Amino acid sequence: MIKRSKYSYEATLSKLQERIVAAGNTIFDTIDQAAAAKEAGLELRPTALILFGNPKVGTPFMDAFPMVALELPLKLLVWEGSEGVEVAYVAMSEIAARYGVTALDGPVAAIDAALERLTGSIV
Repeated sequence: MIKRSKYSYEATLSKLQERIVAAGNTIFDTIDQAAAAKEAGLELRPTALILFGNPKVGTPFMDAFPMVALELPLKLLVWEGSEGVEVAYVAMSEIAARYGVTALDGPVAAIDAALERLTGSIV
């Protein structure tokens, strides 16, 4: 899923991080990929990856379906493109389908709804 933010790159990152924490989640890391590229002598448009989640929600998925741990914590990719700031993520329903997750339809739908609310707050 990709959405265009109505805010600047810096404001988008800040607003998303604030809302992630306000919703009771933990931000495990924010990787400034443009800074990493610069350290390697390369140039990259402003780009960051926010890794976040809630262990109370994610742990049951990883316990029942260990391969889901390849996708968790959840991630938001934020970058500044030629037409504005974009935010992308993979829906939990896509992750669940990829790894054959069953009997967790309610939690999957709840995570998808939370991701929609979170990213909807910047469009």
